Amino acid sequence: MDWIFQAPAQPDWRLFEIAAARQAQLTKPPGSLGVLEESAVRLAALQRRERPSVERVWISVFAADHGIAEAGVSAFPQVVTQEMVKNFAAGGAAVNVLARALGADFEVVDVGLVAPVDVPGVVNCRAGSGTASFLTAPAMSVEQLAVALSAGRDAVARALTADAELFVGGEMGIANTASASALAAARLGLPAADLTGAGTGLSPGQIDRKAAVIEQALALHREALNSPLAMLQILGGFEIAALTGAYLAAAQQGLPVVVDGFISGVAALLAAALCPGCADWLFFGHRSAEKGHVLVLEALHARPLLALDLRLGEASGALMAIPVLQMACRLHNEMATFAQAGVSTA
Repeated sequence: MDWIFQAPAQPDWRLFEIAAARQAQLTKPPGSLGVLEESAVRLAALQRRERPSVERVWISVFAADHGIAEAGVSAFPQVVTQEMVKNFAAGGAAVNVLARALGADFEVVDVGLVAPVDVPGVVNCRAGSGTASFLTAPAMSVEQLAVALSAGRDAVARALTADAELFVGGEMGIANTASASALAAARLGLPAADLTGAGTGLSPGQIDRKAAVIEQALALHREALNSPLAMLQILGGFEIAALTGAYLAAAQQGLPVVVDGFISGVAALLAAALCPGCADWLFFGHRSAEKGHVLVLEALHARPLLALDLRLGEASGALMAIPVLQMACRLHNEMATFAQAGVSTA
């Protein structure tokens, strides 16, 4: 796993200043386009060009099953993970609709379903047949963690081969909000109840029980949860580890990322802990309705582009935010300057 500690690419801060100077000359009051201005200037620095672009988008949805599902922490049965992977491969899920609307490249990656899905269009990068239940044992071995992290790195490599300008990672896995909540609680040093939400649609009483299960697991593993990698191994899901690996690899290769919701945000939290410079390469698509997401965003000092009360996952919120980034680039690139338009500045 030595590759995960490689330094990230460095943004070109000279181009940041050039892009900021251009924004100051466009025919609008300074700062009037808010986050769109900031996003365009950041993208110019990340892409090392005066006129940024995010038209070529790559989407990898990582899917895996979770042993913690046996503790009754989800409103849906575990078989739904496999059924949804088939739906992704057939093009029928929300993320497929959004990918088509964006003209994006899409793939679904099996990082560890309980049983493989034998349908065309599913990339096989399996780390195992689901994780163990972290209520009684570590979720995965060190070797399995290495495979899952590498699945994310390999997805970024495929994106770069396709000349992608932007990478988006999604996830699918029944009970993965329980894993994400446990990881966030461990990383942030907060009670599980502060980070545990409805997931697939639990009632208030079921949410309380889910938080109690997570707190029990945290108590069991407390002494071993002494690093981001240990947290991923003990509490994580294969798909969360794959997302973490993807964010690290994208930063190393200089490929900007849009992070989705709560589960993806937890992967970003761990990636930033492993490599603080990774955060320069991350945009945050939206603020999820999932309870713990706002705390994760605050820990990352992240400013999400949208807030639509989403909690679907699959990368859906990240994809909805991409047109905002595309408009930011087009405004930056195509607006006239005051001089070009003959507009007075005083």
